[in-house]
Amino acid sequence: MRKRLAARRRLLLGGALALLLVALLYFVFVRDSTSEPHLVSSQPVAAIGSGDGAVAVAEDGTVLTWFPSGDEVHLPTLPIDSAPKGDRVQGSALEQVHVLAAAPAALRPYVAASHFGESGVEVELTSGIELRFGNSVDAKRKWRTAATVLADPEITALDYVDLRAPGRPAVYGSGHELPLPP
Repeated sequence: MRKRLAARRRLLLGGALALLLVALLYFVFVRDSTSEPHLVSSQPVAAIGSGDGAVAVAEDGTVLTWFPSGDEVHLPTLPIDSAPKGDRVQGSALEQVHVLAAAPAALRPYVAASHFGESGVEVELTSGIELRFGNSVDAKRKWRTAATVLADPEITALDYVDLRAPGRPAVYGSGHELPLPP
């Protein structure tokens, strides 16, 4: 009887240790790495394509499976014929998306398209004026500089604004009139 009682104690102790080990492994390796569902709202900042085949691109470069509707929705186009095979744009298209995402709300209605040229990211306004950003580094500051140049009452027409050095923007040409305020 004593042997049987000792065997049961060892069995219970072994089971308790095994249960303790499983609980420890769960808390150390599993609990903190499990994902919890959360909703991420993506703001579309650009479009790829046109018409029924158009897709929107979010500010982080994610290709959205939906396209915003409504007459007042205006998204600048990226120079890509179709959506990428993956779920995100990459390379120069992603650089353009970062610049477009940094555009202030007041200027977004005037942004027609984006390109990647010799001077990097180039944003074309609806009036034909080109804003040359270079890369997307400090894009918000470059947009503030662009807004300051476009709001300057002494400038009535221009072709492009070079924003690669946002502290010293360069204004060239006189071929396009500034966009009218909304």
